[in-house]
Parts: sequence; C-alpha cells; structure tokens
Amino acid sequence: MRIGLILLSILALAGCGDTQHAAYLVAGPQHSLTLTRQQAFIGSEWDTELIVARFPECQRRYPMKEMATDAVKIDVYRTEPGVFILNSGKRWYVTETRSCRLEQFKDAPPAPGDLIGRFQFRDGTIEYKSLEAPTSAGKP
Repeated sequence: MRIGLILLSILALAGCGDTQHAAYLVAGPQHSLTLTRQQAFIGSEWDTELIVARFPECQRRYPMKEMATDAVKIDVYRTEPGVFILNSGKRWYVTETRSCRLEQFKDAPPAPGDLIGRFQFRDGTIEYKSLEAPTSAGKP
C-alpha cells in the first residue's frame, strides 16, 4: 500500500509542467516587460506571454501565440521612455508602459529605435540580455 502511494505521488509530480520568466525592468521595479513560458504538463506545448506592467496602475498579459517556443528571440528597441518596439522574426509589436498596451504592426516600422536588449531561449530557459552600456552610479 505504501509503495503504491509513493508511486502515485511520483506520477502526480511528474505530470506537472514548468514556468519560465525573463524580465526587463524599464524604470526600476515599477515599469517592466516580462516574457513568460508556461507548460501545463511535461511534454505539452509551451504558452508564451508578454506581461507589460507599471505598478500599481496597470499590469496586462498578452499571449504570443505565434511564438516559436524552442527558438524564442525577441529584440527590444526603445523609441522613447516607456515605449518599445519588439521584433520576433517577421512580427513587429509596439508596447508602452503608460497604459500597459501591446499592438502588432501590420508592416515593419521604418525606424524601430535603439536596440537595447533581447529576450532569448538559451540553455533550456528564457533570459533577457541587455545590450545597453552599463552606467556608473550617479551618472545619467
């Protein structure tokens, strides 16, 4: 009986999926872009979402249904403070943290802004890699 309960517990835990997060903090912890991947159970498809947040005013989740889950790569461009252009393959999005919205462009924008970083799938997890030069404390 005891072995049966142990095996049942192991099977229940093995059925659990996984969740992965990578965040870019726009202006401290109040403004952020977070990419998440969730898997309902091991072996199932990944659901990818972008969370746009400006605490405490707003936080919204946007499904990224067309995202290739094993090859996530989203370039992040800044056009002005709080406004970002995201690129994943042929898909282009604009997001901003003032009202936490996200919209997809019909065509690629002519000038997406400064490339500041990239969400990417690496070594089995999602990470955000900043391409901005580090600033010294106290200097703009």
